[in-house]
Amino acid sequence: MSYSTDNLVSQKPICVTGASGFIASHIVRELLSRGYQVRGTVRNAENQEKYAYLYNLEGANSNLELVSANLLAPEGFKSAIEGCEYVIHTASPYALNVKDPQKDLVDPAVNGTRNVLEAAINCQTVKRIVLTSSVAAITDEPDENEVLTEKNWNEKSSLTRNAYYYSKTMAEKEAWRIVEEQKPNFDLVVINPFLVIGPSIIPGLNTSNELFVDILSGKYPGIMSLTWGIVDVRDVALAHILAMENPESSGRYLCANTTISMKKFVEFLRKEGYDNFKLPKLSMDSSIGNLIVLLSSYLQPKGVGDYLRTHIGKTPNFDNNKIRRELGLEFIPLEDSIRETIADLQRWGHVKTS
Repeated sequence: MSYSTDNLVSQKPICVTGASGFIASHIVRELLSRGYQVRGTVRNAENQEKYAYLYNLEGANSNLELVSANLLAPEGFKSAIEGCEYVIHTASPYALNVKDPQKDLVDPAVNGTRNVLEAAINCQTVKRIVLTSSVAAITDEPDENEVLTEKNWNEKSSLTRNAYYYSKTMAEKEAWRIVEEQKPNFDLVVINPFLVIGPSIIPGLNTSNELFVDILSGKYPGIMSLTWGIVDVRDVALAHILAMENPESSGRYLCANTTISMKKFVEFLRKEGYDNFKLPKLSMDSSIGNLIVLLSSYLQPKGVGDYLRTHIGKTPNFDNNKIRRELGLEFIPLEDSIRETIADLQRWGHVKTS
């Protein structure tokens, strides 16, 4: 779909950090389709072959520039942001299991966010930064009796409990602190997505879609009492651009379509004819099953164990009215997202029938 460039909020490049990521690559594609110039940061822009999937996007030949930048090296972001009026900051590590949570998660997330915002302050041309945060900055332990909104903050995570969630919380808080204390010329808008699924532009398997691979390949011993808030990556990408383009957008936007339990998910897959995969059959979504999962969680890697102990038997409940009302975002139906995610995983060779 092509757009008239007359309606663009900026004729200057839009800086997208971490452009090679799962969400960011969709942001780049959507920006290019609208006619924007895009300046994306990657770790090693000299290796053009590595980022062929970005250069092959429609409009990339004339409107995409990739530059090198490292989350912990501020000088790279200054040159990347120079002359830009809008920055979409997506670059941040995403992993549950790491050896050193401070070094591998918190430092890159927090320092990277600080480096991007300070580079934008020094450039003085930036009007708005749209930051990719996460539901992890809203809560790390869902409670079906509490309706999550943009007002909620994750106050429970730490280096020893859901360290990834802690890194996202600290990074977003750092961004708001800088804006409040330094009062720059730009404003800050934040997108907080739940579990992001959908077809991938990049060849590598991202952490979110890995959940599908695990369920389809028999990694789960049974159907556990887990329920996820879900959103399609294309909706998340569009949310960033709508937040950038809408002059009235402000604050945080909780970005999620709906929830689905593992039981309902597996039932849907069976109904859709995916029985030729190694879907879990043993029912463990009961009080006894929850106890077994809790006990066995201590035998899992630290990040996975933390996640299971804080999510088993719990259902997230959220209000997505703000993003619908203020940004006009309409979500892709969950069933379509699931079908297209699985088809894409097969296309990339990440899952195979048994």
